[in-house]
Amino acid sequence: MTGFAAPRTVADASALLAAGGVAVAGGTDLVVAARSGRGALPDTLVSLHRVQGLRGIEVATDGGLRIGALATHAELERSEIVRSGWAALADAAVLVGSPATRNVGTVGGNLANASPAMELGAPLLVHEARVESSSGHSLALEDFLVGPGQNALAPAELITAVAVPGPAAGAYVRLEYRRAMEIAVVGAAALLVLDGAGRIEAARIALAAVAPTCVRARAAEESLRGATAGDFAAAAELAVEAAAPISDVRASERYRRRQIPVVVRRALERAWERARR
Repeated sequence: MTGFAAPRTVADASALLAAGGVAVAGGTDLVVAARSGRGALPDTLVSLHRVQGLRGIEVATDGGLRIGALATHAELERSEIVRSGWAALADAAVLVGSPATRNVGTVGGNLANASPAMELGAPLLVHEARVESSSGHSLALEDFLVGPGQNALAPAELITAVAVPGPAAGAYVRLEYRRAMEIAVVGAAALLVLDGAGRIEAARIALAAVAPTCVRARAAEESLRGATAGDFAAAAELAVEAAAPISDVRASERYRRRQIPVVVRRALERAWERARR
């Protein structure tokens, strides 16, 4: 690394990126990649920590949630606004890394890194979140996540915020080998909307760590229309259709595929209890 800059405005940050700089927020993914030999540090780092207007978690004028790109996982975890109306995001945030990682790692950095196993991806998908950028564009998260480690940002473009409709009753559950300092072997988020009779009017299900990106399980969602809790097992089995898992050092393709229905059912059960309340 030969250069470092800490701009104070989005325009200045974009100009530095256009000149070849690489944006960094919390830096957690960047440091891990460098230490593991998966990627060298870039020649010029553009730190975003001083950029105005990228922080904060607040209810927007339309009743949805606005999350600044520099909001941390710890802030999501502690936010009463998030916990009361967008609980799936809090479920995911509390699982990210260690307390030290959650206090510096940012929502924008997590999305820009575009890991298929990211904790926030599935919850944001079921809430149909949109990613806002420095160019003024607003892109559905499903379109923003292009592939493993790939996103739809232009070279000099920054994530400025995430817009989340809602509130709604959701939940996120993951399968892991240990409770902390871990990433998902399989992750699932569920969101349920009930009608006046207590039946499911709308359902959304998303998976993490079982495809090139976090993905929606649409066949499983459709099967739940008009259903009650007794139908969750069948819907959870259908969720496997959306997956394309691989075998790696953490789990085999076969193991992941068999665990998807288990994790999806648990997410649906938790979302169901929250929806009923």
